[in-house]
Amino acid sequence: MSRTIEELLNTPFWIIDILPKQVPPDSTGQYFAVERYLRETQLSEIKRKHVNMILKLNCYRDISLDEEGIINPPPDQIRDVMYKRYVNILVDDAMIISEPEDTHMTIFNPDDELLTLVRELALSEGLFVWNNLK
Repeated sequence: MSRTIEELLNTPFWIIDILPKQVPPDSTGQYFAVERYLRETQLSEIKRKHVNMILKLNCYRDISLDEEGIINPPPDQIRDVMYKRYVNILVDDAMIISEPEDTHMTIFNPDDELLTLVRELALSEGLFVWNNLK
């Protein structure tokens, strides 16, 4: 890991989400009501998908949580941290942010190979990866 967390936060990012693309601000749908409903009724299931995706990613790449320096913590520790608190998951020169109350995660600075892998793993869990770059 050659970049700090602060530096990574200023790099290009993609969203790992339950929706296939960003909902436009002028959408006639009811995004906020649906998101609130999903958070109240299915958050545990969504978070399980996030955890599964990170654990699958860890089969291919080393990961560490925050800047603790522990490479490849045990799977149950990864799960517990992701369910309990905000965590920066460091992978090579990229970072995935997971928050326990969010229906999405954010990946910063992935190289093309990592982004392809993340997309495949997200899809295996019924999740999508998108950004709003034009």
